[in-house]
Amino acid sequence: MNTPPNPAQRLSRSQSLTGARLQKHADYQRAYAASRKHQSSSMSWFLAPQPALYADSPPAPRVGLTAGKVLGKAHERNRIKRRMREALRRHVDLLPQGCDLIFHPRRGVLTLDFAKLEAEIVRILHQAKTEAARMNTPKPIPPAPQPSEPQSAGRPAQAP
Repeated sequence: MNTPPNPAQRLSRSQSLTGARLQKHADYQRAYAASRKHQSSSMSWFLAPQPALYADSPPAPRVGLTAGKVLGKAHERNRIKRRMREALRRHVDLLPQGCDLIFHPRRGVLTLDFAKLEAEIVRILHQAKTEAARMNTPKPIPPAPQPSEPQSAGRPAQAP
């Protein structure tokens, strides 16, 4: 007889947000200071590079969710966060490496169809990944301008 798999066995470590969450207020404040605000139809989000603590290994991606009192009563805010966490858990592999990502959902997330919420989060994660790659690529240094004519050592340049 086939028995359904144990839910704990189905969830691999890569599909859990346990170690990939922002938890300290200072981490949120640092991420806000180092990023700029992006808007989508049902949420705003912030992407910030993580500080390099250890040079030998890149830091794991972290995600944070905020739901202020403006979104509703506690049970509504909790439901919004549960829905967001579940959508993120399904696509944790899309989180940009070495970055902190913070989501600020709007009240519409509460009534939004879950498939639409999940599609929007996937779109944001792809957008964040491309922006993180852009942030991590070094910018080319323009060459120094070369003088057009060398000036003679004995005479000063004449003004036209």
